Amino acid sequence: MSTPLNWERDGRHWPHRAASKFIQAAGLRWHVQMMAHATPRGTVLLIHGTGASTHSWRDMMPLLAECYEVIAIDLPGHGFTQQPSAGGYSLDDMAASIQGLLAVMKLSPTIVIGHSAGAAILLRMVIDRKIAPTQLVSINGALLPLTGLPGEVFSPIAKFISRSKLVPKLFAWRAADPKVLNRLLDATGSRLDDNGRALYGALITNAAHASAALNMMANWDLQPLQNDLTKFSHCETRLTLIVGENDKTVSPKEAARVEHIFAAHQLSQQLNIVRLPKLGHLAHEESPDEMVRLIVKLVS
Repeated sequence: MSTPLNWERDGRHWPHRAASKFIQAAGLRWHVQMMAHATPRGTVLLIHGTGASTHSWRDMMPLLAECYEVIAIDLPGHGFTQQPSAGGYSLDDMAASIQGLLAVMKLSPTIVIGHSAGAAILLRMVIDRKIAPTQLVSINGALLPLTGLPGEVFSPIAKFISRSKLVPKLFAWRAADPKVLNRLLDATGSRLDDNGRALYGALITNAAHASAALNMMANWDLQPLQNDLTKFSHCETRLTLIVGENDKTVSPKEAARVEHIFAAHQLSQQLNIVRLPKLGHLAHEESPDEMVRLIVKLVS
């Protein structure tokens, strides 16, 4: 197994280090960051996407903490959270693990915000009644299975490469080249500052973190989630899709697919879609001020 990121070495200058703590739950040692207003309006849970970490919320957290108690976590195997010993990377596994973490922390989030695959985890948790927030905000959420040829090819390839111990090391080695890292980030349709690029560089040049991201992609199956969207009618949660129109990772057209499914099952009253021009897949890192203003307005 590749050596994971070390908090004392690799986390010395991590964003909001003072807000970090480590919590044992669901068989894992989790990296968690917490900030809170003295009299919070509620509790906000932030879940990042595949290959990211708490760092992706670095600019949004302090702004949200002006009104709320805010919790951000590193997903299993990502960032500074322990890798699962076996399995643990499927959508259901992730949802169950986070439920276990929230139980240990005695938290019941009132607002949940997920980016990309993180939004799918939260949607799964809401449908399965593992959490019962009033609002679920999806930022460029990857909520539905890939269609056409990509759907037929991607999963088998991901499963194949995730079994290799060499591929994550090779990927991490290649990502150490700044040109490769920049191409990977630019392919999201977002433009990050130097600090944002350096933080992603610290993550994806670590083979253990890269392995977790590959394993997550290999074990991801969104078809059951799509099948269960009809159960959203039993939830007292409103789903908001925030869509970056320049997203090159999750097509902005995916929001229309979700809208069609909700409309077909008379769920439109529980769905809201907001489209943001010019922003890419990492919209919450490109324009955190705009994102927080929008979210606070939506949930007020």
